[in-house]
Amino acid sequence: MRIAFYAPLKSPDHPVPSGDRLMARMLRDALRAAGHTVALMSELRSYCGDPLDRDRAAAIAGAAAGERHRIAADWQTATPDLWVCYHPYCKSPDLLGPPLCRARGVPYVTIESSWSARRNHGVWAAGQAAVVEGLTLAAANICLTARDRAGILAAVPEARLVDLPPFIDPAPFLATRVPQDGPVRLVTVAMMREGDKLASYAMLAQALGMLGALDWRLTIVGAGPMQAEVRRLFAGLGNRVIWAGQGDPAQVAAALRHSDIYLWPGFGEAYGLAYLEAGAAGLPVVAQRVAGVPEVVSDAAGVLTPPGDVAGYAGAVAALIGDAAARERLGAAARDRVLARHSVQAARGRLAQILNDAVGVPG
Repeated sequence: MRIAFYAPLKSPDHPVPSGDRLMARMLRDALRAAGHTVALMSELRSYCGDPLDRDRAAAIAGAAAGERHRIAADWQTATPDLWVCYHPYCKSPDLLGPPLCRARGVPYVTIESSWSARRNHGVWAAGQAAVVEGLTLAAANICLTARDRAGILAAVPEARLVDLPPFIDPAPFLATRVPQDGPVRLVTVAMMREGDKLASYAMLAQALGMLGALDWRLTIVGAGPMQAEVRRLFAGLGNRVIWAGQGDPAQVAAALRHSDIYLWPGFGEAYGLAYLEAGAAGLPVVAQRVAGVPEVVSDAAGVLTPPGDVAGYAGAVAALIGDAAARERLGAAARDRVLARHSVQAARGRLAQILNDAVGVPG
């Protein structure tokens, strides 16, 4: 098929790394690997982070009108078989696909669309309405988490929903871990941004400060605008914390390969692809049972603690530091789960069938 692909929150070609960019890239690559021709329709980022920023919303609406006009002109010579939109939500709705697809009769599909009643205010209300338009139009709305599914059904009970577990390419993370004497090696891979990311860093620093005389070292792979604040959070832990900077994929894989436990509390995580990367590397994860984290971290392959329970989180980390056999057992289970349920290889067949059904192609 000729697939028109669009990611209104962050293009797969955006220069700043994030989980959204990574999943957009993997979806595009998975579609191409299945034999489809995938064309990125627009680099327009429709993100408006402030519900009261009407000037920003107006500028986005104007830019979207221009993009729709450009794409419609391009379609005069070559109309796609399908439009796929990744991650539309109230702050970054798809302002391009639904009107274009309706006008030309092109099937429309969303992936990881989300809707929340508490966002119905300010300019986000218009974004919510655009999300509902897409959900209603779509031949299929592909849900990566149960939380997104529930939100969609609350907004559009008749929406056509199908499920696809979040996935990664596990290959870069499957190399044998490197044994090492000395302290238990902890690792975190996360951008340093305000909001939920900073909250997770703050909880992690507080929990590690409760571990007393246990022998450990933490490697932090990440960078971002809140880097100075994150460093201040960990200042009391001294040389137990190793700052690796913003690593490329190969450096992230190497950091995981040289570690024993993956730590990230996970406030607000839609699911967290980094948890899957850690699992593929054979690391047990310690996270909170919060947001979409349980979608990718099971109790058989990691430790999930109650939301906001810093002492409980510290206790879970301490228990794994002191139990090498448990680390190996959970890490092996995590790798098996990623390979069976969350690999790109497992996702390709499921995704192909969903899209074939959306355009009426027999399986």
